[in-house]
Amino acid sequence: MTDILLEESNLESNVRYKANYEKARPDRKRRSGWIVVIDVLIACIAAAALFYVYIGNEDLILKVAVGVLLVAGAAVYAVWRARSRMKRRQDGAAIAKLVLLDEEGESVKEWYIHGKTSLLIGRSSAQSEVDIDLSDSEYASLISKHHAVLNYASGSWYVEDLDSHNGVGIQPAGRNAAERLEEDGPRRIESGDMICIANTRIVVK
Repeated sequence: MTDILLEESNLESNVRYKANYEKARPDRKRRSGWIVVIDVLIACIAAAALFYVYIGNEDLILKVAVGVLLVAGAAVYAVWRARSRMKRRQDGAAIAKLVLLDEEGESVKEWYIHGKTSLLIGRSSAQSEVDIDLSDSEYASLISKHHAVLNYASGSWYVEDLDSHNGVGIQPAGRNAAERLEEDGPRRIESGDMICIANTRIVVK
């Protein structure tokens, strides 16, 4: 009887988990669509402005001024990119462990990952072992044997869903809701983020 109740509880949690993520997906897609539209508009306006300045205009001072602004803008962008890469490396190097949380948010188990390059998340069995074993977690029945993978590359950690049944979510540090990980590629994670493996929560520290 206890096993039946536990199975029903896990099934109900699974349904809520999927419903919350599916509800959030259209909003993310709309935001992504608007970002693409805005990028295209900015590119068109910039192209039209450059055409006017260098093709339809004969004012040498204006051409020089625009050229200086372009060089300055490129320099600022290059510095910003360099600092962003440096910050990503620092964030990746700062990540030292993963912490499994219980329903009350208390630490249950820890895995130290400093110096690692690839970690398989899932449930160990007699046939295969994983690096982050969640077979003893409360919602182990919702976790695939090979659920997700963590990879360290270019100074950053990335998580990727391995076509799991119940998906992977990322709750960025400082936010109250998780975002379902798309299945088409990895997602960079930072210290303070929470990885949601089905209903199981793992904090990156």
